[in-house]
Amino acid sequence: MNETPRTFEDRSRWGRLLGAGIWLLFLGNPLRRLLDEPDDLARIGGVVALGLFVAVYLAGLMQVGRVHAERRYAAAWAAVAVMVGLTAAVVPGAGDQALTCLVFVAALAVATLPSWQALAVVAALFATTTVLPLVVDGWLSHGNNFAVILASAAVWSFRLAWQRQARLLAAERDLSELAVEQERDRIGRDLHDILGHSLTIITVKAELAERLIDTDPDRARAELADLQRLSRDALADVRSTARGIRGISLPGEIASARMALEAAGIRPVLPTVADEVPSRWRDLFAWTLREGVTNVIRHSEASECVVEVSAEHIAVRDDGRGPADEGSGTGLDGLRQRARLAGATVTTSPGPGRRGFELTVTVPA
Repeated sequence: MNETPRTFEDRSRWGRLLGAGIWLLFLGNPLRRLLDEPDDLARIGGVVALGLFVAVYLAGLMQVGRVHAERRYAAAWAAVAVMVGLTAAVVPGAGDQALTCLVFVAALAVATLPSWQALAVVAALFATTTVLPLVVDGWLSHGNNFAVILASAAVWSFRLAWQRQARLLAAERDLSELAVEQERDRIGRDLHDILGHSLTIITVKAELAERLIDTDPDRARAELADLQRLSRDALADVRSTARGIRGISLPGEIASARMALEAAGIRPVLPTVADEVPSRWRDLFAWTLREGVTNVIRHSEASECVVEVSAEHIAVRDDGRGPADEGSGTGLDGLRQRARLAGATVTTSPGPGRRGFELTVTVPA
């Protein structure tokens, strides 16, 4: 569903109006009786009352969901009472055909009143349309008593469907808000991790460069160059995170790998930082780490996983049983494609002592 709550309310309101308008054709019976009435006062008064009856009926349906429940129920009771009064005004000219109006009173009551109150109104109207033809000479029920029951049941089913749709929309809105909140929290955590790590390293290197500027200018210049690189990398990470497109990062994958391995009962031997990795290779190294650790957890039955990271390569090594088919699989195929596009090389081999499995990605120097 892509509609807003207001759109849903408006669409439902106009849907109710259209559905109600179709059934108003049944008021043609009392209208014809009124037009045939020879008494001018009864005829004109009945037609006017019937027109007001239709207006109140449609207005009552249009107000569903627009105001607070207490005010809405008060307005609904007022509409029901007015419609009953207008029905009585139609009786002198329409006779027993005026009982058709009570079917619409029942429909409005079911659509707008609390359940038990609507049930009481329907019961009263059913009794009225059943008893009056029995006690008034010349009157027939014309099936209006059963029409009251059928119309009430139909409106009740529509009401349940509308309420279910409204609940689904509310649940979707809550889930959307929760997703936004979770994404906001994720971005906040990412920004905290990025800035906390990067600013700490930048501060340390800035202090070192300040101390070396007089005693070792070349070393100081190298530290300042590192500062520029680190600040650019941190700024790029912050920008991509703020835009919501930061999908993977090497520091994040290191932290995630540590938690995943520990949760799997595998001892992680991982670097704490990866500042020596150039910016252009960080995404590739992050994907390598993710794929390698995933395979270790899923397939290796290892007790230890070692990750080595340098400016030119990343290696993920375990002491498990090794691969059954020497490094094939969808994940590794995808990694090879990523590496090939980046100009890097993927190699797989048994670990030290022919035990376990080692995944290495080497980039150009």
